[in-house]
Amino acid sequence: MTRDLSTNYLGLKLRNPLIASSSPLTGELDVLRRLEANGVAAVVLPSLFEEQIDLPAFKAKHPEAFQPHVAGHALTAFHQMSQYNHGPKALVELLTQAKSRLSIPVMASLNGTTKGAWLRHAQLLEEAGADALEMNMYSVICDPQVTAAQIEDQYVDLVAEVCGKVKIPVAVKIGPYYTALSNLAHRFAQAGAKGMVMFNRFMQPDVNVDAMRVWPHLTLSTPDELRPALRWIAILRGQLDISLAATGGVHYVDGLIKALVAGADVAMIASVLYRNGIDVIATLLKEFECWLDAGEYHSVAQLKGCLSQINAPDPSVFERANYMRAMTEFVSGNGNH
Repeated sequence: MTRDLSTNYLGLKLRNPLIASSSPLTGELDVLRRLEANGVAAVVLPSLFEEQIDLPAFKAKHPEAFQPHVAGHALTAFHQMSQYNHGPKALVELLTQAKSRLSIPVMASLNGTTKGAWLRHAQLLEEAGADALEMNMYSVICDPQVTAAQIEDQYVDLVAEVCGKVKIPVAVKIGPYYTALSNLAHRFAQAGAKGMVMFNRFMQPDVNVDAMRVWPHLTLSTPDELRPALRWIAILRGQLDISLAATGGVHYVDGLIKALVAGADVAMIASVLYRNGIDVIATLLKEFECWLDAGEYHSVAQLKGCLSQINAPDPSVFERANYMRAMTEFVSGNGNH
């Protein structure tokens, strides 16, 4: 029997729940075509960073990054950033080409901090044909005078402004480090967001003790990193009527299944493509169909959210830290069940 792998995300009907997430990999047209040929249902282009949009403005806002003792590292970093996707003009050109050559949805991604940059370039990407926009909320607040409430208010205001200016659906991609994430998610939805992507990966710096310097160190995700997304997707699935995407940690078919049963509409992948190549998409989808057949599931819709908090036999497992239970099961040998 043919299984229905289709799902809906941000109002878009996708042929299956696998999306190639924003990364340098999606910055080349030939790679995008290979992703589509191997079965991916949609792609998110590399993020356009505010630092790429207007370096002089960023320098004026963050002069400390350009002091003599750090200027060399800063300018090198910004030069490398300019090569990430070559800036707004090249990204718009890639988006235009992708829309003309692909039959699957092509989504854009913005990473900024100021309202002007968000609005101008959200509209620019919409005009270039983006099917949806991902607002990548990524910042590390170091000023002790800035409160969590101020940052959340700023984020919600940005989402409301962007959603008010563009007609395409907007998803908000954030990290997991919020005291009251459920409240923030509801505020994003009220501001007009049609979806949430959970979670952003903060690239933590490392210390090189030989050179005695701090340096950025990117590591690919691991399957264990999926757990925070599973928890919050399961909690929010019964609270919000918006799309939910899991990202970070989907490497095998069981990760895709876990994301869906928790309540995700889609799973976004990147690290597994770097590790195993683009052909892994076809393998994941084939294994997923086999799993559905074995479990006599007829569709993704039938599977989605069956273990979300609202449907879980023990909803409290999502609500508490459960240190005692986790340690007890680990000691008794049941930690992997």
